[in-house]
Amino acid sequence: MASSLASIEALVAMLKEEMFPKKKNEHLHYSFISPSAYDTAWLAMIPHPQEHNTPLFKGCLEWLLNNQNGKGYWGESVTVSGDLPTIDALPATLACMVVLQKWGIGAKNIEKGLKVDQETITKHLSEDGSLFQSPSATAQAYISTGNKKCLDYLISLVQKCPNGVPQIMDEELVELSMVDQVQRLGLSEYFTEEIDNILKNVYRSYMDQELLQENKNFIPAKLYKDSLAFRLFRQHGFNISPRTFCWFLYDEEILHHLENNCGRFTSLLYTVYKATDLMFSGENEVDEARSFSKKMLQKISTMKNIVDDNVVILPNLSKVIEEELSIPWIARLDHLDHRMWIERNKEGPMWIGKASFYRLSCVHNIGLMELAVENYAFRQSIYQNELKELKRWSKNWGLTEMGFGREKTMYCYFAVAASTSLPHDSIIRMLVAKSAILITVADDFFDMRGSLEELQVLIEAIHRWDGRGLNGPSKVIFDVLDDLVRDATNMLVLHKKIDVTEDFRDLCGYMPSVDEYLQTGMISIATHVLVLTSACFLNPSLPKNKIKPPKYENITQSLMTSARLLNDIQSHQKEQEEGKMNLVLLHLKENPDASMDDSIDQAKRLLEWNRKELLKHVFTDDNNDFPKQWKYLHLSCFKVFQMLFNSTNLYDTDTELQLDIERAIYIPPGYEVPKYLKRKTTLNPLPEKQHLIINARYHQTPLQSYGHGCMSIRCHQLPNHAMRNVSSKVFKSPVFSICFF
Repeated sequence: MASSLASIEALVAMLKEEMFPKKKNEHLHYSFISPSAYDTAWLAMIPHPQEHNTPLFKGCLEWLLNNQNGKGYWGESVTVSGDLPTIDALPATLACMVVLQKWGIGAKNIEKGLKVDQETITKHLSEDGSLFQSPSATAQAYISTGNKKCLDYLISLVQKCPNGVPQIMDEELVELSMVDQVQRLGLSEYFTEEIDNILKNVYRSYMDQELLQENKNFIPAKLYKDSLAFRLFRQHGFNISPRTFCWFLYDEEILHHLENNCGRFTSLLYTVYKATDLMFSGENEVDEARSFSKKMLQKISTMKNIVDDNVVILPNLSKVIEEELSIPWIARLDHLDHRMWIERNKEGPMWIGKASFYRLSCVHNIGLMELAVENYAFRQSIYQNELKELKRWSKNWGLTEMGFGREKTMYCYFAVAASTSLPHDSIIRMLVAKSAILITVADDFFDMRGSLEELQVLIEAIHRWDGRGLNGPSKVIFDVLDDLVRDATNMLVLHKKIDVTEDFRDLCGYMPSVDEYLQTGMISIATHVLVLTSACFLNPSLPKNKIKPPKYENITQSLMTSARLLNDIQSHQKEQEEGKMNLVLLHLKENPDASMDDSIDQAKRLLEWNRKELLKHVFTDDNNDFPKQWKYLHLSCFKVFQMLFNSTNLYDTDTELQLDIERAIYIPPGYEVPKYLKRKTTLNPLPEKQHLIINARYHQTPLQSYGHGCMSIRCHQLPNHAMRNVSSKVFKSPVFSICFF
């Protein structure tokens, strides 16, 4: 375990230096964007102003020679194997071949390029309508006009990115995407400071935009960014208005455009839907955005014909959306979500640029993926050892052989371990798991086994905290409870020099006096016991005066009520058969004209309101002294109950969670680093070749006014049949012509 942790720490240090350097580098974001073959080719086309037979940017030409795909084309592939080039690979390949032919080098590269499937070219070749504010457009402008400002821009760009020229991208979107990827891979614990700094900087930018009342013209990439920013800001407790991404709802033209072309905005609609996961009560805009995006995603999931996304091509997005719609985020456990994201990101997303696709190395980074896989495996090794110890504890106390009720040792530990991202050495997992096991046994004893007299004797023993006179299951339950409290308080005394023995006893033995069912039921569900006792072991810990009932904080009350409602909604039939009261059944009894479905709907409405209130307490600053991690414990506990009672009562099943348990604790994630994925950036140049010989024919024409003539390149060696249906319009230049004979 020590060597694995050391390996993780080494990877974290390397990634911090690579992705979050302490020394500010204004060119850093360029390093995250993959080189563009198309843009690099255009820069390689430019001759030196004094030596016309030599390229001005030799490094760009070298990059073309060294970065041709094995299949013969330049550009990105939609598959890991590289068998299927993207649409942008076609004009990129043409541009690269023309450049090599111009300078009289790379005959084998040109030959390989010509072997690219003619049928694919005929089927997919299309014109791109915009080269505005791009390296390639600037290169054309310089070739055509000789404008010095264009040249200065290109020289500056190549100085920043000597190892291939990237497309230009919104730097804030790069940073937000990086934060999102780190979090979804389960690595945020290693980059807390870096994430916080990025979000603070981008948040300030958003606040400035709000003050300036920025015009919300519909640009898909903007809505994508705004939705992602809202989700990340809200997750980290920033005060952010839903209007920052819900602005699109107020433009009928935008709504109609999205609805009529939803297939081309799949990634955008998915990102909008994800943002609405963090909806607070009273946020009608977010509710409307969720309904709209969900409707569109459901429509997309039924489409037979797959269309190209206009924002970003996310790997396995159709499967991700299917899972998202079937099981909401609030009902999924973080650890398994991290695994899913690792396994779904084998290829990495491809962003749609002005004339080509590109990847962000900070999002699909080989080191980041290695760290994610190793971190997941490291946590699994810890979970295996802790579960083994927990099983031994349950057996030694006789909890696994009580002769009645449910044996849920594995279920309880899985729920605790997979729902939180606690430090690897945290004792909270074991404390909460043991408490949950004991609560389950005690609940079954009260429901199934104990007589009224036995139950009364046990309650009195807990009230006076004295187990003398108990026997059988009552004695086991009390002894385990007493030992659990003693161990927990001893650890607190040892590490934090505080004694909360009486507080824990009062918490475990408290019995409510109120008559209302929901008030009683939210106590008996015992979620408050789990979060309040474990919170004492956080750093910083929960203040001692916040542990003892009867007055629970709003966040704790929301959790307790929500957990009870979830249980009652899924257990009403069973409890009706057993003659027990339940909120659903109580509503049905008090409303004779209502149906069972009406009563269930009423319980769901109460649940929805409490869920939104809980999220509000978790993700906003309530001006109290509660540590942030304590709030997250409430959220994790709620997500466990939502998972267990989302559509049925999984807790009472024997094997329904078995596969998830195996994937969370025992089976390593199914991920191998693709061979094509290299540690590469656009910042570090390739070793310079000292004896590179480049020849070309370049001639001045009479039609020039800016000090440079037009170039006419004739590639006589290219056969007619190989370039059929290929037009110079691909390059969109009114002056520069490319002729094929």
